[in-house]
Amino acid sequence: MKLSDLATVIRSKNAGPFELTFDVLFANRDDFERVVRSKILSVAAFADLFRISVSDVIAVVEFEPALAIKVTIKRTRSSGAFGETDVYGAQQHAPLLSLEIPD
Repeated sequence: MKLSDLATVIRSKNAGPFELTFDVLFANRDDFERVVRSKILSVAAFADLFRISVSDVIAVVEFEPALAIKVTIKRTRSSGAFGETDVYGAQQHAPLLSLEIPD
Protein backbone atom coordinates (compact mmCIF):
# COMPACT_ATOMS: atom_id res chain seq x y z
CA MET A 1 0.00 0.00 0.00
CA LYS A 2 1.20 3.54 -0.72
CA LEU A 3 1.51 6.29 1.85
CA SER A 4 -1.03 8.29 -0.16
CA ASP A 5 -3.55 5.47 0.37
CA LEU A 6 -3.17 5.65 4.15
CA ALA A 7 -2.74 9.37 4.82
CA THR A 8 -5.48 11.97 4.44
CA VAL A 9 -2.98 14.83 4.06
CA ILE A 10 0.57 14.81 2.72
CA ARG A 11 2.05 18.28 2.27
CA SER A 12 5.22 20.32 2.36
CA LYS A 13 5.72 23.98 3.17
CA ASN A 14 8.22 26.55 4.33
CA ALA A 15 9.32 26.43 7.94
CA GLY A 16 11.17 29.71 7.59
CA PRO A 17 13.52 30.68 4.74
CA PHE A 18 16.04 27.91 5.47
CA GLU A 19 13.87 24.89 6.33
CA LEU A 20 11.06 22.80 4.86
CA THR A 21 8.52 20.85 6.82
CA PHE A 22 6.52 17.84 5.68
CA ASP A 23 3.21 16.93 7.31
CA VAL A 24 1.59 13.51 7.04
CA LEU A 25 -1.83 13.28 8.71
CA PHE A 26 -4.00 10.22 9.21
CA ALA A 27 -7.73 9.69 9.75
CA ASN A 28 -7.31 6.74 12.09
CA ARG A 29 -4.89 5.32 14.62
CA ASP A 30 -4.36 2.03 12.75
CA ASP A 31 -2.96 3.77 9.65
CA PHE A 32 -0.84 6.13 11.77
CA GLU A 33 0.62 3.24 13.79
CA ARG A 34 1.27 1.17 10.67
CA VAL A 35 3.40 3.93 9.17
CA VAL A 36 5.19 4.61 12.47
CA ARG A 37 5.97 0.89 12.90
CA SER A 38 7.31 0.69 9.35
CA LYS A 39 10.02 3.29 10.12
CA ILE A 40 9.59 4.44 6.51
CA LEU A 41 9.70 8.07 7.71
CA SER A 42 12.72 7.68 10.00
CA VAL A 43 15.61 10.15 9.73
CA ALA A 44 17.70 7.74 7.68
CA ALA A 45 14.83 6.68 5.40
CA PHE A 46 13.75 10.28 4.80
CA ALA A 47 17.33 11.33 4.00
CA ASP A 48 17.65 8.45 1.55
CA LEU A 49 14.31 9.21 -0.14
CA PHE A 50 15.13 12.89 -0.62
CA ARG A 51 18.83 12.27 -1.38
CA ILE A 52 20.05 14.50 1.42
CA SER A 53 22.47 14.02 4.27
CA VAL A 54 21.13 12.56 7.52
CA SER A 55 22.45 15.70 9.20
CA ASP A 56 20.09 17.78 7.03
CA VAL A 57 17.06 16.09 8.61
CA ILE A 58 16.38 18.35 11.57
CA ALA A 59 13.54 16.42 13.18
CA VAL A 60 11.03 13.63 12.75
CA VAL A 61 8.14 14.06 15.16
CA GLU A 62 5.44 11.42 15.55
CA PHE A 63 2.58 13.26 17.27
CA GLU A 64 0.07 10.63 18.31
CA PRO A 65 -2.68 12.97 19.66
CA ALA A 66 -3.06 14.45 16.16
CA LEU A 67 -2.27 11.21 14.30
CA ALA A 68 0.45 13.15 12.52
CA ILE A 69 4.07 12.84 11.52
CA LYS A 70 6.10 16.00 10.88
CA VAL A 71 9.55 15.99 9.30
CA THR A 72 11.68 19.13 9.08
CA ILE A 73 14.73 19.39 6.84
CA LYS A 74 17.25 22.03 5.83
CA ARG A 75 16.56 23.60 2.44
CA THR A 76 19.28 23.16 -0.16
CA ARG A 77 18.81 26.85 -1.05
CA SER A 78 17.03 29.49 0.97
CA SER A 79 13.51 30.44 -0.05
CA GLY A 80 13.69 32.88 -2.96
CA ALA A 81 17.42 32.45 -3.53
CA PHE A 82 18.83 32.43 -7.06
CA GLY A 83 18.25 29.00 -8.59
CA GLU A 84 15.63 28.01 -6.01
CA THR A 85 12.56 26.57 -7.77
CA ASP A 86 9.82 26.38 -5.11
CA VAL A 87 9.74 29.54 -3.03
CA TYR A 88 6.88 28.28 -0.81
CA GLY A 89 8.14 24.71 -0.53
CA ALA A 90 4.68 23.50 -1.51
CA GLN A 91 5.78 21.04 -4.20
CA GLN A 92 8.45 19.10 -2.32
CA HIS A 93 6.25 16.34 -0.89
CA ALA A 94 5.80 14.50 -4.21
CA PRO A 95 8.27 11.64 -3.42
CA LEU A 96 6.16 10.76 -0.38
CA LEU A 97 3.01 10.13 -2.42
CA SER A 98 4.12 6.83 -3.98
CA LEU A 99 6.15 5.62 -0.99
CA GLU A 100 5.34 1.95 -0.40
CA ILE A 101 4.42 1.03 3.17
CA PRO A 102 5.17 -2.60 4.04
CA ASP A 103 2.43 -4.76 5.57
